[in-house]
Amino acid sequence: MGGESKVFTLAEVSEHNSPQDCWLVIDGKVYNVTKFLEDHPGGDEVLLSATGKDATDDFEDVGHSSSARAMMDEFYVGDIDSSSIPSKIKYTPPKQPHYNQDKTSEFIIKLLQFLVPLVILGVAVGIRFYTKSA
Repeated sequence: MGGESKVFTLAEVSEHNSPQDCWLVIDGKVYNVTKFLEDHPGGDEVLLSATGKDATDDFEDVGHSSSARAMMDEFYVGDIDSSSIPSKIKYTPPKQPHYNQDKTSEFIIKLLQFLVPLVILGVAVGIRFYTKSA
C-alpha cells in the first residue's frame, strides 16, 4: 500500500458491526472483513462477536495458520488510534476472607479427625451386631 494509511478510532471502527459492514481491530490494524464473513471457517458469528474491541487476543487464541495471516492483507483498511482503545484492566480476584485458625484450635481438629471415624466404625459394628442377633 502506498502513501500513509488511514488512522481510525475505536469508536469509528465500532460502527462497523453488522453482517453487511464488519470491521475488526487486530494487532493495531483495522480490517474490513465483510466480504470474508461467509468464507470464514469458524463462521460469521465469531467475527461479528469480535467487533467494537481489540480482537487481537481472540485472534491469537484460535491459533490461525500462516495462510490465514497472509490473507488478512487484502482486508486491511488502516490503523487503529491506540489511544482510543481502553487500556486493559488487570483482573484482580476479590479478596477472600482470611481463615482465622485461632477460632478452632488445632487440638480440637485433630481430636475430631480421630474420634469421628471411631464413632462411625462403632455405629457400623453396633448395627451389624444387633441385626445379626435379631
